[in-house]
Amino acid sequence: MIVYKSKTEVEVLDRCNGIVLEILGELAEMVRPGISTGELDAHAEKATLRRGAKPAFKGYRGFPASLCASINEEVVHGIPSLKRVVKEGDLLSLDFGVILDGYYGDAAVTVPVGKVSEEASRLMNVTRESLRRGIEQMRTEGRLSDISHAIQTYVESQGLSVVRDFVGHGIGSQLHEDPQVPNYGDPGHGPVLREGLILAIEPMVTTGKPDVVIEEDQWTARSSDRSLSAHFERSVVVGENGGRILGGNQLL
Repeated sequence: MIVYKSKTEVEVLDRCNGIVLEILGELAEMVRPGISTGELDAHAEKATLRRGAKPAFKGYRGFPASLCASINEEVVHGIPSLKRVVKEGDLLSLDFGVILDGYYGDAAVTVPVGKVSEEASRLMNVTRESLRRGIEQMRTEGRLSDISHAIQTYVESQGLSVVRDFVGHGIGSQLHEDPQVPNYGDPGHGPVLREGLILAIEPMVTTGKPDVVIEEDQWTARSSDRSLSAHFERSVVVGENGGRILGGNQLL
């Protein structure tokens, strides 16, 4: 069942996602060769609690950390650890969420560790741009699959692949609500977009094949061919002329 939010709920979700984007911005500035993903996770949790919110991911379906930190070929759900230290040239995807006043915020960004390859830089740029194009389709009276189609067609036009095993989603008083939002598909299908609909749009893109495998930890998903991956996500409310990113336009 799709839940449409009132103006008051949108305001709370705006504040909630503002916290998420602020902390992601702090984390992005911390990323450098030699830092561990465990250090980033600790900062994210402390920064959340200081703002009067709670980490959304910690304990969710048994996930052991506040932050998802995925390196290079890892697509999503990488588990932070003090033993996992990033090095020059790595790509690091940071997926993070908080709970504020009973509502969820959720966003993700991929950042370079020092100087990265031209391939890695291009992957980040294409993934970020595909998110922007998906958000453009979040206009009233559009259809859900218009978002999916915009993301897929742009990514594939650049010779890259959209991961199909994971999708975007509705968000509100639950972290994952209806509807699911695939990053691929034909336009003109699915529910009509209405005011008050909030979606977490999150393209995951690889330089190789779209297939993924789950590692032994039962969480980390990596590209099956170990090609580089990037992930960008924003929680967005449907608008008359396109979606409005909740919490601000940071990191886009």
